[in-house]
Order: sequence, then structure tokens, then C-alpha cells
Amino acid sequence: MLEKKITYPQMGNYSVPIYYLLRHILHIKVIKPNKITAKTIELGSKYSPDFVCMPFKYTLGTFIEGLDKGANILLQAGGGCRYGYYSELQEKIIKNLGYDFTYINLVSKGKINKLEVYKKIKKIDKKLNIFKCLYYLFITIKMTKYMDELEDYIRMNKAFEENKGEFDKVYNELLSVFGNTTCYTYLFRNYLKYKKIIKNIKVNKGHNHLKVGLIGELYTLMEPFANYDLENLLYKHNVEIKRFTNVTYLLFRKRKAVINFMKKMKNYFIYRLGADAHDNIYRAKLLCENDYDGIIHIKSSFCTPEIGAMPIINKVCKEYNVPIIYFSFDSNTSMVGIETRVEAFIDMLNMKKS
Repeated sequence: MLEKKITYPQMGNYSVPIYYLLRHILHIKVIKPNKITAKTIELGSKYSPDFVCMPFKYTLGTFIEGLDKGANILLQAGGGCRYGYYSELQEKIIKNLGYDFTYINLVSKGKINKLEVYKKIKKIDKKLNIFKCLYYLFITIKMTKYMDELEDYIRMNKAFEENKGEFDKVYNELLSVFGNTTCYTYLFRNYLKYKKIIKNIKVNKGHNHLKVGLIGELYTLMEPFANYDLENLLYKHNVEIKRFTNVTYLLFRKRKAVINFMKKMKNYFIYRLGADAHDNIYRAKLLCENDYDGIIHIKSSFCTPEIGAMPIINKVCKEYNVPIIYFSFDSNTSMVGIETRVEAFIDMLNMKKS
């Protein structure tokens, strides 16, 4: 009988908690996806429709690489915009390439039904234990929340560290420790330990540095390769970064938050715009009201919800006289072009501030 092997799409540092969870609840081999490279994009772009967005191509390329490493079960969690239909299309494309596999999408009709998810996983692993699942799911959720909290702090301070590379060194060590967590007590103790270490890293912030907010499509924001490592580029220019989108927000806060956004932003939109569009319009206003010097909006090319939100975001920024720059990424985006535009934007913000 063929050994079952499961893999999933790569998305930033979140591969650590996903791998941890699957490894502890499943009785089948888990294949950790490779970090995204040019080869991943080449594979995904080669077999994708021309005008599909980059997250589709990135995840498709990741799946093909996983199958080539021996995986025969693909785990997907796509939903929320047009991406909700992509799982069916991805499955069809990969099967047409001749691969034999089982495809599991955890999202149905834009939502995650916990009972349905359990039933889907149970089909591939008959030994699945509900109590073990709940315990390790609890640890994984806590791990993700701790990661998001500490990353928020790092974004605000990394550009100003006195010893360059110290935040990265400590945080990478934390990820390694989190990945080897044995129980919740172990996780919590290490969270407190590394939180203290991270907050004791010496920074020289000053009082007149630039503050920039990052908004846009969720995958492009959270996967560094998808946004050409834009955050690290901003750190080189001594910029404090605020980014709202993370897994904690998407899983536990977004649904209620969107209802709140609809009420507070009725002067700007009255209908649901889909995906992260509502969030980003509200966030643009919030950043403007909190004296941020500029806003960077990023998305993949052909991201329909964000295209619809951009004129409204532009209106908000004009009302508050806050500069904004838009980036759309695809497989042909030039790193040199990004660096040039970022440098020009930062120069303009510095001139405006002074």
C-alpha cells in the first residue's frame, strides 16, 4: 500500500505552526513545503491561466514541488474572494499534469466549518483522535498569536536596532524553539523568555523617523517572496512599519471587524466589497488619523477586490493629505523598479515631513 504523505502551501513563517500541528495530529508523513523561489513561480505560472492572480500561481507551484518530493495529499485553505473557486481549478490543472493525489480544501463557501474539516481529515487518517486534535490545535493557535504579537513589535523597531541583524537572529531562534514545542507550558515559558529578549534588544529610534502603514491583499502581505521582501527594504530606510494583516486577525477578528467597518465607513461604501477590501479602506483612514507619514498598498496583479478598493483608498488619503503608493506584483515585476519607487517615495515623505 502506498505510504500517505501530505503537504500544504508555503506562506511566510506560518509554515512553522502548520507543520507542528499536522505532525502532531496525523499518523501520516508531513512534507514541509520549500521556501518559494523563482523555480516555484516558474512552475506555477507555466500551468496557470494568464490572468489569474499571483497567490494562485505561488500555491500551485508549491503543490507541484510538494508532489515531486513524494506528497500524495494536498491540503488547501483558499477562500474569501475569487480564490474560493481556485481549489477546484488547481485540482483539475494538477490532475491534468498526470499526478495521482487526494485534494482537501478546508474552506467551503468562504468559511471553515470545524466539523466538516474534521470529517475531511478523518477520511485520510482513520486513527485521528479528536481530543489530541483539540489539544494540539490549542497550542498551534497560541503559537500563532505569540508569533504575530512579537512580529508586530519587531516591525515597529527593527529599522532602529543598534546591532544590525539582532532581531532576525533572535526571532529565527524562537521559531526553531516553537517548532520543537512539547507542551503548552513549554511554549508559554519560551514565549515569555523570547519576548523579554526581543524587547531588551537595544534600539535607537529618535523622535523624527518615518512611520508607514502597509495594507493590501493578505497573501501578498504575509509571504515575503510575494512582495519582494518589501518590509526589509523599508527597514534599510529607517522606517517604522505598521501591518494589520496576520493569521490571528484573519481567523479570530476579521468577521466581526468587517461588520464594524461597514458601519463606520458607510460614507465611503455601503456594499460588501469582498476579501480584504473593506479592511484596507478602514485601515487607510485609521493610519491617516494616527499621523502616519505614508501608506503603501500592495497586491498581486488582477486582484479584483483590491482594484475595487483602490479609488476609495485614494479618496481617503486625499482628504487627509497623506501620500500613498500602490504596488502590483506579478512574475515579471522588476526588483530594481521596486527599489527605485520605494526610494523616491521615502525621499518624498522625508521632504514633506521636514
